[in-house]
Amino acid sequence: MTNMNGKKPSLWNAANIITATRFPLGISLLFVPTFSIAFFILYSLAGLSDMLDGYVARKTGCVSSFGSNLDSFCDFVFVCVCLVKVILHLLLPTWIIVWIVLIAIVKILNVLLSLTSIHSVLNKITGLVMFLLPFAMALGFSDYVVFIVCLLSTVAAANEFSIALKIKKSRV
Repeated sequence: MTNMNGKKPSLWNAANIITATRFPLGISLLFVPTFSIAFFILYSLAGLSDMLDGYVARKTGCVSSFGSNLDSFCDFVFVCVCLVKVILHLLLPTWIIVWIVLIAIVKILNVLLSLTSIHSVLNKITGLVMFLLPFAMALGFSDYVVFIVCLLSTVAAANEFSIALKIKKSRV
């Protein structure tokens, strides 16, 4: 497999190392109190790794399917850990929980249809707002941010679904 420059990238280039740090950072969150200084330091470092890895991969010509898959895996672990840590502190009405579950189902369908994680602009905006949720919770604004995240996630999931269908049709 070659990268965009026609060269075979090393699996453990700078971008993939940055991505891989998100895994231990995410797992470490399980062992610190939620909303503690240690939590916010680890959480911020994991978020920073998510913002930097793609940029570094593009700038160094190391974009690869391995890096993209590693990014998706580390994102998944980080999001799952954060859900476990943060969701326990949210008192959500049933309709929001149902909404979140439906979004998750559509996102899983998107991956199954396209056989890849779709990194759309809407997905990145949703991720940024979702990333801000623990900070908003610490400041007492969680209800507003949860609603905004769900709204953005719905639009992003619908957009990704249309992209996934196009990908599936192009394979047929």
